[in-house]
Amino acid sequence: MKAQLFASASVVALFAIPVSALAQSTSAPPPADTDAQDQKRDANDIIVTATRRTERLQDVPLSVTAFDQEELDDLGIVGFEGIAQNTPGIVVNRPTQNFNNFTARGINTNGYSAGLQSAVAIYVDELPISANGNSTILDPNLYDVERVEFLRGPQGTLFGSNSLAGAMRIITKSPDLDDFEASASVDIGLTGSNSVRQRYNAMVNVPIMKDEMGLRVTGYYRNEDGWIDNIGTGVKDANSLEAYGGRAILLLQPSDRMKVKLLASYENSKPADSGLTNPLLGNFVRRSDRPDLFQGKLTNYNITVNYEFDFAELISSTTLSDYDASFYVDLAGTFAQAFPFALDAYGYDDLFVQETRLVSRHDGPFEWVAGFFYYDKRRTVDFAYRSTPEFLAARGLTGLPDEYYQRFNSYTDQTEMAGFGEATFRFSDRFWITGGLRYGNTEVQSFTRGGGYNSNYLTAALFGFSNTPLTVTPVNYAAGLKVKDDRLSWKGSVSFKPTDSVTTYATISTGFRTPVVNARAGLASTINPNDIIIPDGAKSDSVTNYEIGLKGRWLGGDLTANIAAYYIDWKDIQVQANRVSDSIQFATNIGGAESYGLEYELIARPVQGLSLSLNGSFNRAKVTDLSPVEAAISGAEPGTRLASPKFQGSGTLRYDFGIGDSETAYAAVNVSHAGSFPNQFPNVPGNPNAASPTYDFTEAWTNVNLYAGAKLGALDLGAYVENVFDDKSVTYVHPEAFLDGRYARLRPRTVGVRANYRF
Repeated sequence: MKAQLFASASVVALFAIPVSALAQSTSAPPPADTDAQDQKRDANDIIVTATRRTERLQDVPLSVTAFDQEELDDLGIVGFEGIAQNTPGIVVNRPTQNFNNFTARGINTNGYSAGLQSAVAIYVDELPISANGNSTILDPNLYDVERVEFLRGPQGTLFGSNSLAGAMRIITKSPDLDDFEASASVDIGLTGSNSVRQRYNAMVNVPIMKDEMGLRVTGYYRNEDGWIDNIGTGVKDANSLEAYGGRAILLLQPSDRMKVKLLASYENSKPADSGLTNPLLGNFVRRSDRPDLFQGKLTNYNITVNYEFDFAELISSTTLSDYDASFYVDLAGTFAQAFPFALDAYGYDDLFVQETRLVSRHDGPFEWVAGFFYYDKRRTVDFAYRSTPEFLAARGLTGLPDEYYQRFNSYTDQTEMAGFGEATFRFSDRFWITGGLRYGNTEVQSFTRGGGYNSNYLTAALFGFSNTPLTVTPVNYAAGLKVKDDRLSWKGSVSFKPTDSVTTYATISTGFRTPVVNARAGLASTINPNDIIIPDGAKSDSVTNYEIGLKGRWLGGDLTANIAAYYIDWKDIQVQANRVSDSIQFATNIGGAESYGLEYELIARPVQGLSLSLNGSFNRAKVTDLSPVEAAISGAEPGTRLASPKFQGSGTLRYDFGIGDSETAYAAVNVSHAGSFPNQFPNVPGNPNAASPTYDFTEAWTNVNLYAGAKLGALDLGAYVENVFDDKSVTYVHPEAFLDGRYARLRPRTVGVRANYRF
């Protein structure tokens, strides 16, 4: 029975339908007592904490998709790509491993967003790991998690800045204080004809002192061959990956009212090269003089204290985190590979996050959450722009200490403080209202440390100078403009249940992003003094989201639906511009845009054992407010389409059947699809009369996956074929000219087997 419950429930939560009916056994006959059946289903409702409270998904007045660990395992979801492909309204712009930028509900100008905060906040427990778009963002391991929640629409009241279009939450699993548990999983696959994929995970849970202390330890290791050849380095299957890490959580319960959770985690992801390709060289071929490296190491320490008063629960979460990332990229595409030009950068993020909140627990119609949030981050980056010893010797260019023609160090300090609250008043079981406020202050400032140097290497290389010493100038200390911003975010919703099986809601919510400062504000181009002077930065942008939705189930749970329609008004859009002469990126603002659409999640169980799940999103997003000056600096035009597909969705057809007294088997097909969309604004920033040579569209793609397996008590065995038809479509186009290869494609067909064991 347990295996059968899991088999059918996995489809339900995968598509975030807030109905527990599908957690029923697919082989047992339906009970005659309908009320008893409904009670059993209610006991298996999907529970989320998207509102910082524990609630049934059906009662949450916003669009949320939730995945638990069993669903992630069943579909082989180990990272952001699988989440995005099975969540309506979501696209992940993923040029390569550890480089992810989500688009939710069409709110994105391009998939790279250099220098800008992502429009979707990403959290691991209470730690925000999302960053500015041209930074590496670690692909976190998704093994032994309690749940992954994707909240669509702005989440400014409860999740603060940078949840402009949504928030993704990865919630780790706490120790069990009563029972010993352990699990392990192995996934062995073959991509193409010779690239082996190996994924290993393990967990052990030990109740050290029953009901008082427990320890849960999780570890993982991934070793995956690549499938892209780099003709510049001469390495075949260059984009291989090694990743490993672990997590330990100690849970103490000194009393019935108090819990203390101590967490330490470490993840190290080391792809050996980028996954971006150049179609002129071949479908899976790239070229760079050395491997492009986007590697990251995340260390995280957290202490969370829960204390239950009679009237409320106090939750205090304190997090310290270090994130070290390499960003090594060949920039020679800027000048059509005429001479060596590359950046070797290494970044260090030091974060401190404190959130304290009270959650009501008293009886009555009034429920509330109130809290305080503090965020402090220093990002330090060592920039080293290089040539090569061979080129310098061949041209006779001297005067540099080594192959690096420019070195400097900069750092950015960012702080945010906010108070927030949300309250719900239930007039009855069928009608309630919710309101929320968050007032916060953000402050950002960048600095350049002295001691670095610059040179005229680019000018000399571009104009063919030879047999000449280069001019080296020092980089002096400089303090950038300190930018402050106060913001009030708010949310209001009305929920109504016309029947026990249907919940409707109407919501208005707001969100914003923090200001952005340009580290090189005021800098003129050494190549073309008439080019754009780098501005100070970009102020906060904001959105207002209007949404109506319906969540319900009918026919005793055999038909369920989750439907939402929305309209988003986006003001003072933060955009990334790129200076033409020397490819220096900077942030600024332009007028406004709108995005509107429809999202749906449907599931039907027409006959015993057979389930059909569908989800999708129709979206239209475009620039609506733009001055001639804003058009000139951004490359946009009035009516320009934003970087999101008009349709995106997926579906799963699954059949579960018994193969013994308690064993079950299943077979499933999963199909995901995304339409084509533009990669950027159509014109050259700073030259509005020139069409951008890097303007292009992704291709409409369809990914088909097949799964089959058996659940034999504690052992799950499965086989899969991912990308059955070996679709090679382009899923991402980089908007910058400095890369030789700017195109990412679907992973080639991969065949494999999985085994999961729990005891």
